Amino acid sequence: MEEASRMAGTERLDLVASSAWSAAYPGAAVGVLRMSGVRNPESDAGLDALLDRTAEDLRARHAGQSRVDLLAGPELAAYAGYYRRFDKTYHVLLQLESVAFKGKPLRARGALVGAMFRAELETGLLTAGHDADLFVGGLTIDLVAAGDAYTGIGGRAIQAAPGDMCIRDGAGIVSSVVYGPDDRTRLRAETRAAVFTTYAPAGIGRDAVARHLEAIAAGVRVVAPDSVVEGLEVREAG
Repeated sequence: MEEASRMAGTERLDLVASSAWSAAYPGAAVGVLRMSGVRNPESDAGLDALLDRTAEDLRARHAGQSRVDLLAGPELAAYAGYYRRFDKTYHVLLQLESVAFKGKPLRARGALVGAMFRAELETGLLTAGHDADLFVGGLTIDLVAAGDAYTGIGGRAIQAAPGDMCIRDGAGIVSSVVYGPDDRTRLRAETRAAVFTTYAPAGIGRDAVARHLEAIAAGVRVVAPDSVVEGLEVREAG
């Protein structure tokens, strides 16, 4: 955790947690990583090579396994339990099965999403990516309230799930666990400052979230070697 401490000490992020979130999800954690000087091309040869190696490693690690084996790990088990509250299946589990069991290539549209997706499949932790320059004010970790709605990626109208964990800025919800990131702050080709937010249900913990965000930063640096970590912060509920 020495690297996490060094990175987190660069700048304190404008991040607060609501008392409602802390009361509803004791033991949960949310981490935020902010990086500047990033690049976000549609694809990158260096990152594609890293994604291919990661896919090979995942297939070797999970050879001969099934979904039952994947869910025996604490991370995926925690998310599976969380999603069941909302009658949903954890989509990162399905994506991991596609790559590890079915041989699907590990690819994403946009280098920043690729770096994030790689870390998600390696650790099982859920993350949303945003253009930091499009936030309105600071970020608040909160709960979705009845009637909360936002516009998701691609312009889809989302009626958020009451009680779900979410993050808001001054203009509304920027992501929720069940329905993902919003369109207003999405990563773009012109993004030069990025924020990655990771939600972790109880049972995963601060250190795992910090390591996961460090893995994202490492992937981003493959595409943008001069990018800078401006802050890494993890908040725990309860």
